[in-house]
Amino acid sequence: MSTAEATSGGTAYETVEAAVRAQLAKALGGKRGIVEAALPTIAFTVSWIVSEDLRTSLIVSIALAVVLLVARLVQRSTPQFVINSLIGIAIGAFFAARTGEAKDYYLPGILYNGGYAAAMLLSVVTRWPLVGFMIGSVTGDPTGWRKDPGIVRLCSKLTWLLMVPCLVRVVVQLPIYLIWGNDGVAAMGVAKIALGWPLQVAALGAMVLVLARGRTPIQPASPIGPLTGEKPS
Repeated sequence: MSTAEATSGGTAYETVEAAVRAQLAKALGGKRGIVEAALPTIAFTVSWIVSEDLRTSLIVSIALAVVLLVARLVQRSTPQFVINSLIGIAIGAFFAARTGEAKDYYLPGILYNGGYAAAMLLSVVTRWPLVGFMIGSVTGDPTGWRKDPGIVRLCSKLTWLLMVPCLVRVVVQLPIYLIWGNDGVAAMGVAKIALGWPLQVAALGAMVLVLARGRTPIQPASPIGPLTGEKPS
């Protein structure tokens, strides 16, 4: 089976491992994207610790996110990651403002991580691991990767590694939310920051180690099969 190149956004990849590494780096948004995602949460947590005023804390958090968004627009760089962060903050602010409980600022994140972990677990159990669709986005065939058992196994391992940070966040934050209530707002803020990008980077590092051990050729979509090189029956 000869190695074929696949492209995504003008960049050519010769192996499944290279494509997945590139897609993961893109999804994280680089160092700036990681910082932009963390700063509004830090602002909310610090403001709450200092003032213990929900309204003030929400305003500070949202205002900082808006400033980061304006900076992106002025620099004409992609605002995708700031917008994603702003949406998350807005949802958290809505929950907290609706109930009047500062702890509910963190509830959407807990629910998101729990739902995401459940979805990834289901994808692995059903042998449709979510990481596989990263490969599909590169080859141009969303499901062709499933024809190669080796690629399915690789994607399952990587999906497990992506799932672990989500599970850890829920296991740590949910008990604080349920037991401590508003007294645990500062602890939830610290946990959210500590278990955010540092944990994600650790998971990415583990994935890179897995990916570094293999060189699975990518076959672009074609009449003889997008990943396996076998003629369709």
